[in-house]
Amino acid sequence: MDVTFTPLPAHVRTARLVALAMARRVGVAEDTLDEVRLAVGEACSRAVGVHTNRAPETPVRMRLCDDDSRFTVEVTDVGPLEDDPEPGLSSLDAARLAATVGTDGSLDALPPGFGLVVIGGLVEEVLVTSDPAGTHVTMAWPISRTGNGGG
Repeated sequence: MDVTFTPLPAHVRTARLVALAMARRVGVAEDTLDEVRLAVGEACSRAVGVHTNRAPETPVRMRLCDDDSRFTVEVTDVGPLEDDPEPGLSSLDAARLAATVGTDGSLDALPPGFGLVVIGGLVEEVLVTSDPAGTHVTMAWPISRTGNGGG
Protein backbone atom coordinates (compact mmCIF):
# COMPACT_ATOMS: atom_id res chain seq x y z
CA MET A 1 0.00 0.00 0.00
CA ASP A 2 1.33 3.40 -0.95
CA VAL A 3 0.26 6.46 1.04
CA THR A 4 1.14 10.02 0.11
CA PHE A 5 0.31 13.07 2.15
CA THR A 6 0.86 16.80 2.12
CA PRO A 7 3.88 17.62 4.29
CA LEU A 8 1.95 19.11 7.19
CA PRO A 9 2.43 18.06 10.83
CA ALA A 10 -1.30 17.35 11.15
CA HIS A 11 -1.01 14.51 8.62
CA VAL A 12 1.67 12.68 10.64
CA ARG A 13 -1.00 11.46 13.06
CA THR A 14 -3.03 10.03 10.18
CA ALA A 15 0.04 8.30 8.75
CA ARG A 16 0.73 6.75 12.18
CA LEU A 17 -2.86 5.52 12.44
CA VAL A 18 -2.74 3.96 8.95
CA ALA A 19 0.54 2.18 9.74
CA LEU A 20 -0.78 1.01 13.11
CA ALA A 21 -4.01 -0.34 11.60
CA MET A 22 -2.13 -2.24 8.92
CA ALA A 23 0.41 -3.59 11.42
CA ARG A 24 -2.42 -4.88 13.58
CA ARG A 25 -4.23 -6.39 10.56
CA VAL A 26 -1.18 -8.27 9.25
CA GLY A 27 -0.29 -9.72 12.65
CA VAL A 28 2.45 -7.63 14.24
CA ALA A 29 2.57 -8.59 17.94
CA GLU A 30 0.37 -6.44 20.16
CA ASP A 31 3.31 -5.53 22.43
CA THR A 32 5.18 -4.14 19.41
CA LEU A 33 2.44 -1.84 18.11
CA ASP A 34 3.53 1.15 20.23
CA GLU A 35 6.99 0.77 18.73
CA VAL A 36 5.47 0.86 15.23
CA ARG A 37 3.40 3.93 16.09
CA LEU A 38 6.34 5.85 17.56
CA ALA A 39 8.85 4.92 14.86
CA VAL A 40 6.48 5.72 11.98
CA GLY A 41 5.61 9.01 13.68
CA GLU A 42 9.29 9.93 13.96
CA ALA A 43 10.02 8.99 10.35
CA CYS A 44 7.02 10.93 9.06
CA SER A 45 7.76 13.95 11.28
CA ARG A 46 11.31 13.98 9.97
CA ALA A 47 10.07 13.76 6.36
CA VAL A 48 7.58 16.59 6.92
CA GLY A 49 10.42 18.75 8.24
CA VAL A 50 12.62 17.97 5.25
CA HIS A 51 9.80 18.66 2.78
CA THR A 52 8.86 21.91 4.52
CA ASN A 53 12.43 23.16 4.05
CA ARG A 54 13.09 21.78 0.55
CA ALA A 55 9.88 21.07 -1.38
CA PRO A 56 6.67 21.93 0.49
CA GLU A 57 4.57 21.22 -2.61
CA THR A 58 5.86 17.63 -2.89
CA PRO A 59 3.96 14.98 -0.92
CA VAL A 60 5.65 12.68 1.59
CA ARG A 61 5.51 9.02 0.50
CA MET A 62 5.00 6.09 2.83
CA ARG A 63 4.98 2.50 1.57
CA LEU A 64 3.60 -0.31 3.71
CA CYS A 65 4.26 -3.95 2.80
CA ASP A 66 3.85 -7.32 4.40
CA ASP A 67 5.08 -10.75 3.43
CA ASP A 68 5.04 -14.05 5.24
CA SER A 69 7.44 -12.97 7.94
CA ARG A 70 7.58 -9.20 8.35
CA PHE A 71 5.78 -5.87 8.10
CA THR A 72 7.79 -3.11 6.45
CA VAL A 73 7.23 0.64 6.40
CA GLU A 74 9.33 2.87 4.14
CA VAL A 75 9.11 6.65 4.48
CA THR A 76 10.73 8.65 1.69
CA ASP A 77 11.56 12.33 1.73
CA VAL A 78 13.17 14.68 -0.81
CA GLY A 79 16.35 15.54 1.11
CA PRO A 80 19.79 13.97 1.01
CA LEU A 81 20.99 12.18 4.11
CA GLU A 82 23.93 14.58 4.31
CA ASP A 83 21.47 17.28 5.44
CA ASP A 84 20.67 15.15 8.50
CA PRO A 85 23.90 15.04 10.51
CA GLU A 86 24.43 13.12 13.70
CA PRO A 87 22.99 15.13 16.56
CA GLY A 88 25.28 16.41 19.29
CA LEU A 89 23.52 14.45 22.03
CA SER A 90 25.93 15.53 24.75
CA SER A 91 24.88 19.16 24.35
CA LEU A 92 21.14 18.53 24.61
CA ASP A 93 19.27 20.20 27.47
CA ALA A 94 16.70 17.76 28.92
CA ALA A 95 14.44 20.56 30.24
CA ARG A 96 14.40 22.26 26.85
CA LEU A 97 13.64 18.96 25.13
CA ALA A 98 10.76 18.26 27.50
CA ALA A 99 9.33 21.68 26.70
CA THR A 100 9.35 20.88 22.95
CA VAL A 101 7.07 17.86 23.20
CA GLY A 102 3.91 18.70 21.29
CA THR A 103 0.43 18.10 22.59
CA ASP A 104 0.21 14.99 20.41
CA GLY A 105 3.46 13.59 21.82
CA SER A 106 5.51 14.62 18.81
CA LEU A 107 9.02 15.86 19.36
CA ASP A 108 9.13 19.03 17.32
CA ALA A 109 12.07 21.41 17.18
CA LEU A 110 14.67 18.76 17.95
CA PRO A 111 18.13 18.96 16.42
CA PRO A 112 18.63 17.46 12.93
CA GLY A 113 19.39 13.76 13.07
CA PHE A 114 17.60 13.22 16.38
CA GLY A 115 14.64 11.47 14.73
CA LEU A 116 16.90 8.89 13.11
CA VAL A 117 18.57 8.20 16.46
CA VAL A 118 15.16 7.67 18.06
CA ILE A 119 14.09 5.33 15.24
CA GLY A 120 17.33 3.38 15.58
CA GLY A 121 16.64 2.95 19.28
CA LEU A 122 13.06 1.80 18.70
CA VAL A 123 13.35 -0.52 15.72
CA GLU A 124 15.65 -3.51 15.61
CA GLU A 125 15.59 -3.70 11.80
CA VAL A 126 16.03 -0.25 10.27
CA LEU A 127 17.83 0.82 7.09
CA VAL A 128 18.48 4.43 6.09
CA THR A 129 19.60 5.02 2.51
CA SER A 130 19.93 8.07 0.32
CA ASP A 131 19.84 8.56 -3.44
CA PRO A 132 19.28 11.55 -5.75
CA ALA A 133 15.52 11.28 -5.16
CA GLY A 134 15.85 11.59 -1.38
CA THR A 135 16.28 9.64 1.83
CA HIS A 136 14.50 6.36 2.51
CA VAL A 137 13.89 5.22 6.10
CA THR A 138 12.87 1.55 6.02
CA MET A 139 11.70 -0.12 9.22
CA ALA A 140 10.58 -3.73 9.65
CA TRP A 141 8.88 -5.78 12.35
CA PRO A 142 8.23 -9.52 12.57
CA ILE A 143 4.74 -10.86 11.88
CA SER A 144 3.15 -13.50 14.04
CA ARG A 145 0.49 -15.20 11.91
CA THR A 146 -0.82 -17.06 14.94
CA GLY A 147 -1.75 -13.90 16.87
CA ASN A 148 -3.87 -10.79 16.27
CA GLY A 149 -6.01 -12.43 13.59
CA GLY A 150 -3.42 -11.81 10.88
CA GLY A 151 -3.35 -13.54 7.56
